[in-house]
Amino acid sequence: MPILPIDIGRYGTQEMLRVFDEENKLQRLLDVEAALAWAHAEVGNIPREDAEKIVKTASVKHVKLSRVKEIDKEIRHETAALVRALAEACGPSGAYVHLGATSFDIVDTGMALQLRDALDLIETKLNNFEEILMEKAEQHKGTVMMGRTHGQHALPITLGFKFAVWIRENARHIQRLRECRERVLVGKMSGAVGTQAGLGPHAIKIQELVMKRLGVKQAQISTQIVQRDRYAELICLLAITASTLDKMATEVRELQRPEIGEVSEPFEQERQVGSSTMPHKRNPIICERVSGLAKIMRSLVVPALENVPTWHERDLTQSSAERFIIPEACILTDYMLVLMTNVLKNLWVDKERMQRNMELTQGRTMSEAVMIALTRQGMDRQKAHELIRRLAMKSEVEKQPFKETLLKDKTVRETLSEKEIDDALNPRNYLGTTTKQIELAIKRTKEERKARGL
Repeated sequence: MPILPIDIGRYGTQEMLRVFDEENKLQRLLDVEAALAWAHAEVGNIPREDAEKIVKTASVKHVKLSRVKEIDKEIRHETAALVRALAEACGPSGAYVHLGATSFDIVDTGMALQLRDALDLIETKLNNFEEILMEKAEQHKGTVMMGRTHGQHALPITLGFKFAVWIRENARHIQRLRECRERVLVGKMSGAVGTQAGLGPHAIKIQELVMKRLGVKQAQISTQIVQRDRYAELICLLAITASTLDKMATEVRELQRPEIGEVSEPFEQERQVGSSTMPHKRNPIICERVSGLAKIMRSLVVPALENVPTWHERDLTQSSAERFIIPEACILTDYMLVLMTNVLKNLWVDKERMQRNMELTQGRTMSEAVMIALTRQGMDRQKAHELIRRLAMKSEVEKQPFKETLLKDKTVRETLSEKEIDDALNPRNYLGTTTKQIELAIKRTKEERKARGL
């Protein structure tokens, strides 16, 4: 009976769920057993016809999940149940199934195959997300809005600048993911404690052949298990990626507040219900879901790190934790990318509201620009800062437009003309290198995408 949200289909894409479903996991383990038998035949350890029989039979068409579970219920050992079920299906050739291997030669190598498929999906979605970010950065590179620090109006930026910052952050996640694949997607045939004793004199060659056939790298050296620093790195990376998505979702949620109202996540006005009791509500539920799932993602980091220590050459404390954290991390990261791609692709933007919000502080947010204008006319920077700080506070207390306050000050009037004050108070005149930085971010990203073959 399905219980958890992933199991009941609430979260996760079908393609990623398929990577980690029971039958696909079984097939991946059978793929490893088949590769092992083939490698044994290649080095002359077993008859080739028996290896061919094992390879042909190592499929969920012949080795049923129900039979593996039936044996597991009896002997209480999942991998041994798989081995017996495969051996049964192979007839006399089954005598050579699992020769010289230990359970986690099969489990860890099978996990490498699953993770390869999972990371392919995640990287594809990161690439697609990157494309949306570039489109939005280009589209809104001139959409002026208020930049905020500490939740307060700071200086003008453009909406495209936000997207450009996110582009490069997303690019770093792609870079990290591609780099960590080299360390994470590894398998091994090393036996019970890593010495390969049970595999015979051709053990090193067997491991090499198995991994080459399966298309994953071989662990340089391992104990009974692949060392868990590899998986810990991946979980940490996925949690960082989720945290970036959380940051983006939080920004949309903040800017969607009625008090701000500058952007909004998509909402199906014809059918979507915002509240069971308040008909007017347009809640940012998609972004809130992303932020909520990011909490789960960050929580997976601790067990991933605690899986690194192990008693001697291995204990079983990693196994139960990994059954949760590895599928969850991949499924949720993939799903969160789908959600945020949809949000940003269909983001609603209110440029007029952005303009009105910039006027809330009556021009005081341009205080730095006025200060810089004064210094360009020869005024000491520190004196200019104190003068403008005092005038900005006066403007706020008296609820007077900043321009009027400036014009009433003798020192300012003696230093700057009214036109120079107007120029300093124009947000579009104080965007610095915003457009150039956006263009550079997009250019750099396009170069990287080309290098990735996109």
